[in-house]
Amino acid sequence: MVSSGLSPLVIEDVADEGERIMVRARTPQGTAVCPVCGASSGRVHGYHLRTVADVPVDGRRVVVRVRVRRLACPTRGCRQTFREQMPGVLDRYQRRTARLTMQVKAVAKESAGRAGSRLPAILAAGLSRHTALRALLRIPLPTGRTPRVIGVDDFALRRRHRYATVIIDAETHERIDVLPDRTADTLEAWLRGHPGVEVVCRDGSATYAEAIRRALPDAVQVADRWLLWHNLCEASLSEVKAYSTCWAAVLDAPLYDGPRARTTLERWHQVHGPLEKGVGLLECARRLQLALNTVKRYARADRPERMLRVPKYRASLVDPYREHLRKRRTEDPAVPISHLFEEIKALGFTGCLNLLHKYINQGRADHDRSHISPRRLARLLLTRPDNLKAEHHELLAKLTAACPEMTQFAAVVGDFAELQVRAVIAAFTLPYSNGPTEGVNTKTKRIARQMHGRAGFTLLRHRILLG
Repeated sequence: MVSSGLSPLVIEDVADEGERIMVRARTPQGTAVCPVCGASSGRVHGYHLRTVADVPVDGRRVVVRVRVRRLACPTRGCRQTFREQMPGVLDRYQRRTARLTMQVKAVAKESAGRAGSRLPAILAAGLSRHTALRALLRIPLPTGRTPRVIGVDDFALRRRHRYATVIIDAETHERIDVLPDRTADTLEAWLRGHPGVEVVCRDGSATYAEAIRRALPDAVQVADRWLLWHNLCEASLSEVKAYSTCWAAVLDAPLYDGPRARTTLERWHQVHGPLEKGVGLLECARRLQLALNTVKRYARADRPERMLRVPKYRASLVDPYREHLRKRRTEDPAVPISHLFEEIKALGFTGCLNLLHKYINQGRADHDRSHISPRRLARLLLTRPDNLKAEHHELLAKLTAACPEMTQFAAVVGDFAELQVRAVIAAFTLPYSNGPTEGVNTKTKRIARQMHGRAGFTLLRHRILLG
């Protein structure tokens, strides 16, 4: 049973040599077919020995030494002699049996170079990383076919510098091809070379949209509905946070106050001062020794009050003792925090002094926690009106009427939601989406990290297409 994969050979001897097992075999007697003319021959011209590795047994290497015949071709004018081959057992020019090569390819497919060489070594079938890569690249890729529905998306070869495009079958989720960049010309050329595509699922890229319009003007384009709505949600949350000063006043909700708020307002003036004089964002960041993204965030706020936020506090161990702290601080504003700590500790407080310091410095002992956060307000704005309760309608109307900006913003969100449903009809009516393509991109990131970013595009493409 151990040698069942070598059954076409005639086993003459099996020797235990300690660290390895030596198997001596020969090819069976009979005729063989000439690889050039196809004529059968059984006339032996000579013999050769081939030494190949086989699958390990009992944690030890197995070496097979096979005597192979060289036969004379009977056809006049054809090659004089040829070496007989054993398909399925010994492949031409290989130093491993076919079944060991199959195992090496399976390991290399999942682990690639160095990891693909370490694992067989543990299993007593050592090979170099270069051999593992060559075995991987010998695995034939799936034959190209043109599906009816495809998904197109980009992924980073080198973030912010180089990107590639992956194309999959949106119905079966099978990888179809990987393009070396994400330009419109490259995708257009691929689409023209693969006629038969009727539906294309893509993200919001205008480049892909242009390529599809030029190559397949009659094809249906399905936008990524999740990405469209996600972008609307993120923008809505950002704007709701920016208008905290107006809608929080309606609810008497506390804003960030104290040293942190003063620092925020001062920094807004520090950023906008140079910007009003024509200084660029990058130069402003250098002068103030701030991160560029921080400067951009302050630059987007047209008023300093827009940088103030409704605080989002998590439940704290100090919450049950808020009334006691508020009463004591009202009676004696100068009472030390250490004294308050000893008092609430006697009442059962199990936290530390640092937690109490943070609680009081944030102003949580003086103000009640706001019953609505920016995220909850954004969720109310983005919820279908028919799904809101009566009290939610009243609260939403009260908050959106707090200032003209909130009123206008609520109207814009509603109009955009209706426009999105009408304009992106295919994304909401067809069963296809760009989700499977995003899943392939997630797996591609794992493959790229596994290869530590050192593999070239050819190897990466091969592993992506093999799945």
